Amino acid sequence: MRDDRKCKGIIFDMDNTLLQSRIDFAAMKEDIFRHLVGHGMLTERFPLHEHTTSTMLEHAKQAGMDHTLYLSCLNIAEKHEVRGMEGAGLEKGVPELIESLLGKFVLVVVTNNSLPAALKALEVTGIKSYFDSIIGREQMEALKPSPSGFTYALNQFPAIAADEWISVGDSWIDGEASAGAGIPFISYRTSMEAMMDKGVRPIARIDHISEVRNWIYG
Repeated sequence: MRDDRKCKGIIFDMDNTLLQSRIDFAAMKEDIFRHLVGHGMLTERFPLHEHTTSTMLEHAKQAGMDHTLYLSCLNIAEKHEVRGMEGAGLEKGVPELIESLLGKFVLVVVTNNSLPAALKALEVTGIKSYFDSIIGREQMEALKPSPSGFTYALNQFPAIAADEWISVGDSWIDGEASAGAGIPFISYRTSMEAMMDKGVRPIARIDHISEVRNWIYG
């Protein structure tokens, strides 16, 4: 099945979409949780299992977390990111896909990672130069599932309408952020049921990254 849209740009998530991430996201979330509890922003009764790191941080913001504490949480996250990106490889089929898209579509990465960590990981894996823009959390007003990173991309390329983009990611937070910016979303290796349980409605689900091609030519 093919979408009937004329696609002009593609936004990729990074971890576990382009890269085989080794970031221990559970340990990152736990460390930041402990940090927030220690500063009285969360209690031990906080339902950690229901949250990602980004949604936990948003909850803490709503509870009154100041910018200094927020930055200290991001410093914790960056340590995990840098450690997890050491030796990271590419998802199978990524080099071939990116090379086939080069020059035909605007290619963007939107990641909750810090920009320095993202740039280093994409450089080491040899695909950094293929992207027209790489957007990290420093360019966002709030982390995904906020659409902030996607709207930043839309503002960078104003000649491309939201529905002329497609985004690809493995997590519901990618899908919710994409939808919030009006950009159609493809779920990579995550079931439609898991996405819909979080209120995300992808236009497709794919198991291999090369299947992106089926949804951009039509």
